[in-house]
Amino acid sequence: MRTLLFLLLAFAACREPESQPAVRVTAGDAQNGARLIRELGCGGCHTVPGVRGANGLTGPPLTAFAQRAYIAGRVPNEEANLVQWIVSPQSIDPETAMPATGASATDARDIAAYLYTLDRGGLGPPHLLPKSWLDALRTAGPL
Repeated sequence: MRTLLFLLLAFAACREPESQPAVRVTAGDAQNGARLIRELGCGGCHTVPGVRGANGLTGPPLTAFAQRAYIAGRVPNEEANLVQWIVSPQSIDPETAMPATGASATDARDIAAYLYTLDRGGLGPPHLLPKSWLDALRTAGPL
């Protein structure tokens, strides 16, 4: 019995800890944020996991957004910066291709809350893999 208990404790100690989202938004409604992402057409430019039809290729994919250190490579990935970016991206980067979204500050907090739920990465959809990998997979044929 002691051996079994020891093995169970050893196994539990070796498990990787559950990761928490890198950032948490306290003022937003993530469920409403997903709806707003759909309604505002963010998916026309961005791939957004969990949002139906959000598979755009113009802007960067927002996969694992909570793990990112910067927003648009310009400012730290913090709630206030993300809300400002969503409401008025040109106020952070005047030369960005991202258009004004028409989102209010409240809408932006909800969108930010949803984006901060995206904390797991992985390889993502096939279009995110390097072209050389895709070419190699295509020429290799079935496994």
